[in-house]
Amino acid sequence: MNTFNSFFKTLLGNSNISLSRNLSIDEIRFVISKINEYFYTNYEGIGHTNILDDDFEYFSEFHKFWEKYHKEILNPQIDDSQCSLVANVLHDVFIKYGRPPFYELYNTHALTAEEICKIRYFSANQDFRGSRDFEDLFEIYKDDPSVFDKENINQNPEDFLKNIGITSLSQNDKRVKYAITASKLVIDNKIEPYELLSFCQNDIEKVRNLLISNRGSGFGNKKTDMFLRDMVVLGVWRKPKNFDKIDVASDINTVKVALRSRILKTDIVLISSFLDIFCYQYGLIDDMNAKAWRRVWEIWKNKYPKECIESPCLIDYFAYRVIGKDFCKESLCIFKCESENHTFKWHSGRNKTCQICFKNKTKNKAYVLNKILPCTDTQGYIVIEKSNFVSGDNPLLPNLKECPFEVACKPKTDIFKKLNPPKSISILGQTGWESAKTRGNEGGGGLMS
Repeated sequence: MNTFNSFFKTLLGNSNISLSRNLSIDEIRFVISKINEYFYTNYEGIGHTNILDDDFEYFSEFHKFWEKYHKEILNPQIDDSQCSLVANVLHDVFIKYGRPPFYELYNTHALTAEEICKIRYFSANQDFRGSRDFEDLFEIYKDDPSVFDKENINQNPEDFLKNIGITSLSQNDKRVKYAITASKLVIDNKIEPYELLSFCQNDIEKVRNLLISNRGSGFGNKKTDMFLRDMVVLGVWRKPKNFDKIDVASDINTVKVALRSRILKTDIVLISSFLDIFCYQYGLIDDMNAKAWRRVWEIWKNKYPKECIESPCLIDYFAYRVIGKDFCKESLCIFKCESENHTFKWHSGRNKTCQICFKNKTKNKAYVLNKILPCTDTQGYIVIEKSNFVSGDNPLLPNLKECPFEVACKPKTDIFKKLNPPKSISILGQTGWESAKTRGNEGGGGLMS
């Protein structure tokens, strides 16, 4: 705290800055120089921090301050009253629509349990960034099962990454390490991925601990919890012990829904990743998000013990895919007609036609004025009703007209804030914090695109 106070006093004191007048160009130079020096440069002897099982030199004086005080400044809290509201929402969905909204995942193309587990094990630790669907990997396996052979992956990890189509993504060195380390775990223990559960005495929590503790394999909390959830939901592993210990996988969508529904609150809105040096905010919110969703599940289970899903992690698909990715995004489009002075709302930004004129048998062009959250507008049903989850083939939520979370979020009131989840910048890598370092008297440094 002392370094931040010293930095702030230097800004105000050493330059004789008066807040009652505009700054001169010399004073502006001084302020910018000091901000850059404190937040984004370091010096010989600044010290080291330990993260990712390694020692790293501090990025800046602000880095040291942020490491120590980020939790106190953000002060994340779980709101029990909001958790209770959300628990009621999920229970209502469960009663009305049954298990599918929480258990539906993806087509496994009639592969065996052993094959599904092998494919998911060797892909779950890799970050696909939306470039490939897991169903594509099942097709790859059907064409050539050797792609997912543990010995082949261990000996030729680059070929494995090429075969599953992710070599165009960044940080390939890290991905190669993940493939080698994950394959080595099953090779050394003389098992296949499918046998991980029996290897751990049918205790899925022990599998979780085994994977997360296998350093360098890429199995962090989120990816591990997603993998384990899939193994149970897809019927690969049946009735494992301690399934209720597996959490909702924290990602931008489950965090977004947690913040907007206010089951998770912070004293200030989350800061930019440019200030979240070494991702302390990201890690803290990631952890608190999992705890918030677990609290929702606990309240749900306590209220309705015979009408509840078996584990918090089963909330994941509904909160992430249905609410976060489909309903809770700016998809209600406000259009203006190019020829007439009127506006209308539509479910797709790809529309090019004035739908009001079209109904009157005239075709005029229209353009998008704005995009808003469906839940914030009385015509939001236009989007909800067109969702594949509501009106597609075998929809999970037939005849739904509004987001189920509206009762908790209250998006049409002043209480609601369209809060955004945190973003992270890699500590390592070509565009990470480590490569961005510079000394205070050298200048330059920073993140690259």
